[in-house]
Amino acid sequence: MSPAPSTSSPKIGVLIVNLGTPDAPEPGAVRRYLAEFLSDRRVVELPPLLWQPILRGVILTTRPKKSAHAYRQVWMDEGSPLAVYTSATAAALAERFAGEGVRVDWAMRYGNPSIADRVRAMLDAGVERLLFAPLYPQYCGATTATANDALFAVLAGLRAQPAVRTLPPYHDEPAYIEAIAATIRAGLATLDRAPDALLLSYHGMPERTRTLGDPYYEHCLATSRLLTEALRDIFAGPIETSFQSRFGRAKWLEPSTETRLAEMAARGLRRIAVATPGFSADCVETLEEIALRGEEFFRENGGEKLHYFPCLNAGAEATNLYERMIRRELSGWLPPPSLD
Repeated sequence: MSPAPSTSSPKIGVLIVNLGTPDAPEPGAVRRYLAEFLSDRRVVELPPLLWQPILRGVILTTRPKKSAHAYRQVWMDEGSPLAVYTSATAAALAERFAGEGVRVDWAMRYGNPSIADRVRAMLDAGVERLLFAPLYPQYCGATTATANDALFAVLAGLRAQPAVRTLPPYHDEPAYIEAIAATIRAGLATLDRAPDALLLSYHGMPERTRTLGDPYYEHCLATSRLLTEALRDIFAGPIETSFQSRFGRAKWLEPSTETRLAEMAARGLRRIAVATPGFSADCVETLEEIALRGEEFFRENGGEKLHYFPCLNAGAEATNLYERMIRRELSGWLPPPSLD
């Protein structure tokens, strides 16, 4: 398969990408999803001969039922929240680029629609220049890099490849910081009084990845520092950082979100707010793990109320941010704006 020849300006494609989701909140669908996700060597860095028997044995036997229950807690009428919001974001961006010869689509690294499927669809539509945009603000080998790996695997099978650019991490992008700050301000405005503290919870990673050179931890801390500065005009309480979604027995980035929630309650912080700036859209890790189980855990440890502030999702802040970054990355490909 190869890009269709063009006799005019090359057709441009933008493919936004998120992590993935099962097709349904049922054990069978979750098992298929987890098998793909946890078989990725970027995600679990153990030799397959050691890891696959564990994965195919106890994990895929017991975990799908539990995870399916978690997905059912947050599943929307239209489907998985992550898929719903990513699809809506792509549709909104397509409207922004209408008439400019830009085709916008979306894909998931794991599950459907797959990166391979949507890249081939773009090529079939005549795309000759492709911007591949993983929506991960903080770079991580287990997110950004593996998404790029999937793209490059598709390209490796093509005789005639499109020109390709990839969206860089944007953890310290001023427009991103302002977009997240705006959602937090909006959340604070809905409360009858300010929370005692604000917790910024990021997805966890094994500590080993940091020692091997992955910049994820430093990116998260930079985002937290910039958000703290951006919010000082409206929030005077402590703003702290934690890492959630641990898996397995390895040492993970500290502090864990559960540990931090327990410590906050022990310090007498009764009402807190939690935001998850590392997630571009709400998903089971934010809606079930934080908004539901996180609040329950906080109360069990002596807290009174945990307010969860939503991700950017597919709102105007998200669309404005992504349009701005995409236009920058398409510089030289898009024709200059008309002066008429």
